[in-house]
Formats: sequence, C-alpha cells, structure tokens
Amino acid sequence: MPRSHTETAPALGGSRWNTFPEVSTMTAREFFAGTEPLLQGIIDDNALTSADGEVLDAQIRATLGLGTRETSLPLAVGPGSATAARELGAQAESIGREIASWATAALDRLLTKRIPFPAGPLVVRSHCYGHLLTPAAADLLLRRRGGPVTMQLYNEWQHQMVLLRDALLPFTNWQDVPLLVSPTGLRHTEPARDGFLTELLVRQIRHTSIVDFARHVVTGTPGPDGYGFDADGGTVLPAVVDGSPLSAPRHLLTWRANPAADKVVTYVTEVSDYYAVPRTLIDDLPPATDTEGPLTGRIVTGPVTDGTRTARIAVTHDGTTAEVDLGQALRGHRFAHRQEPAPTADADTADGARTADLWSALQATGLVWTREGEVTLDATGQDDTVVLALLGRLYPENLVLRSTGRRPDPMAAAMTAAMTTGMNGPGRVVVDVLDH
Repeated sequence: MPRSHTETAPALGGSRWNTFPEVSTMTAREFFAGTEPLLQGIIDDNALTSADGEVLDAQIRATLGLGTRETSLPLAVGPGSATAARELGAQAESIGREIASWATAALDRLLTKRIPFPAGPLVVRSHCYGHLLTPAAADLLLRRRGGPVTMQLYNEWQHQMVLLRDALLPFTNWQDVPLLVSPTGLRHTEPARDGFLTELLVRQIRHTSIVDFARHVVTGTPGPDGYGFDADGGTVLPAVVDGSPLSAPRHLLTWRANPAADKVVTYVTEVSDYYAVPRTLIDDLPPATDTEGPLTGRIVTGPVTDGTRTARIAVTHDGTTAEVDLGQALRGHRFAHRQEPAPTADADTADGARTADLWSALQATGLVWTREGEVTLDATGQDDTVVLALLGRLYPENLVLRSTGRRPDPMAAAMTAAMTTGMNGPGRVVVDVLDH
C-alpha cells in the first residue's frame, strides 16, 4: 500500500526540492503544494518581485492553455473533432486554468512568506523538455535576472505542472483522484503519457487507451485492456455509471472511493467482439404498452480472475431479473448518437411509428436490432441505470438517444439529423429518455 506523503523525508535544499517519501499518494492540490519549493528557489535565486511574478504567471497560463504559441498540448479541437478529443480538450482547458490559479496564489504568497531550505540553497538539475517560453519569461529567466540555476528550477516546476495537468485529463472529479507520486514527482507517468498523447494527437483515441493511462496515473502499473479498474481504496469507471446517459461524458472516467478495493483489478467486457454476439430482431418483440411501469437496476460485479473481472447491470421487474454486461452497456453509450426532441409537427406524425416493449428488449437474447426503418423504445419513466442497461442490450450501430422533457434546440436538432441521415447498416433504434 502506498505510504502517506506525511512521512518524514530528507530536508529541503540542495538537489532535494520536495519531501515526498519513496511511494505516496496525494491529490492534485497536495502535489502542487509539494512543488512550491521549486517556485521559492526561483524567487530566491533572482530576488524576484511581484512584477516578475506576473511574468511567470502569464507563462504557465500560456503553457497550460490550448491554442497558444507556448502550449504544451497542441490539440486542435473544433465542432468536427472526435468526441473523445473534445472531452479531453475541455478537461485540459479547465484543469489548466485551475492549476494556473494555484500558481498565481503561490507566487504571491511565496514573495512574502518564504519556504526555508535547511539543506542550503536549492540547485536542481533538470533538462529542457521543449516547453516554449513567452518573450517576457525568456528575458526574465535567461537574461535579465536568470541563469542556469534559475532556468533549471523553472524547467522542473513547469514540467511537473504539465505532467500534473495531463495526468488528470481522464477524470471528471480530478481534484479527488489519488495520484501516485515519488521523489521524482510525476515522472513515472512519462512513458504512459507519451503513448496516451501520441494516440490523442494523431488518431481517434481508444477508450481502452484512456483507461490504461488513468491506471498508470493511479497505480503506476499496466494491465489488460478494459473499461475501468479497481485500485487500492477506490474504483475508476466511466462517468455515466452514476450519471445521466444523456449528459454524462462518453469517454471520461470518475474516481469513486471504495474501501472494499484493495488491489488492482481491470474491468473487461464479457465479449470483446460485439459482431459475434447473437442478435434478436426488434421487429419480433411485442409493441410498447402503457402498463410496464418503472424498473429497478443495480450493478453487480463478478469474481476476480487473473487480475480481471466483469460486471453486469441487473434489472428487476415483478420478481424477474434481466442481466446485461456493463462493458457492452458502456460501449453502447459511447456509440449512441444524441438527438434533440423532434419538433411538434414531426411528433404528431409519430402515431404510426413502430415501437417495442422495453422489458421484452432487456430480456431478449444477445443484441437487439432492426434491419430497416425506425423503432422507438420509451425509457422516459426509467432511471439512469436501467437506461444504461438498455443501451447494452441494443446493437450499438445506428443507436440514438433522444431527449424529452424540454423544448428542442433547432440548430442541434438539425446537426443531429445531418449526422444520422444516411446511416449505413441496420435501421435506427431510438431510445426516448427523460432529460432531467
């Protein structure tokens, strides 16, 4: 089990810029506080003023921002970008702004409330990592007041901030995540980070790659491809597991404290190739009725086998239970198109549309699909876990989540129609979900 970062360690000073024990876990805020001696060393070596602090503040904002000349993450995100890239890009901007705000406060405080160095002035050897400097920062750190010591102290601090921001990208509740940390800070994440960012920047990143990077960040260990994992004291699963299928991110993960988890276990799908799963034609199921009522869903985990486990969503109705693989449900959530409510004029013509019984669909064999046309399933009276289970029972291609309960956004509806018109393969299966 990782040791607490409160254990004793060599005193600050010389080449020692932190008091982290050999292995520890800490939150992002705690890790940032542990890097503040590097900022103090920069201030001490150059007798910096508040005006100089503004230069360094602007520098870290440029480094952690997207679209700047100095950005450390050249990720171009636009309306046509893949969903995973948009979600991770939004994370980068949000987390980067927060870390920069911590830096602003730290610089202001350290100018007047100095961190002492019992082992002598801080002198750290740190290579250049290619992070561009603003002209003002280059003038300050390299010419006007700086020198080799200052530059290497700043290189180390800036690189640790970049590693921190990137390590947190997969997590919705990133401030709660227990990061694995050593006396070299977050450098242990560098190999996994390189693979993660390469895939993000040059191709459409796979969900398993996001999970793998998150596992390295929390545990420092690799593992089989999966959609989540248990670690010491917690579980990491996609955000939709305890969120709304309509609004939850498709690719981001959430850390959940779980005292029962005491070792690293990867969650895997029951069947890796959904093309091989038997199918049931939705046309053979009975039409929807008005007497179905709400169902009850819960997640049940399977036993651990060779470091992996599966999980299922168990849905209960009138004493009968239907089970759906959680991994397939999450795959369905990632694949599903989102559609705004249809305009009233279109809704009035829906009386003749084909419908299917939700409970019958959940009990069907394999994956439910239709060869042509459109079939609607009404899940507006169901909770989020039941909706997620339904997404795991439906063939994931040409699957549409349609929100109800609010007025449609004409522009969003038009964009969704453009994306879903002319879909290849089977007909559409539309799941109506209450927007709450």
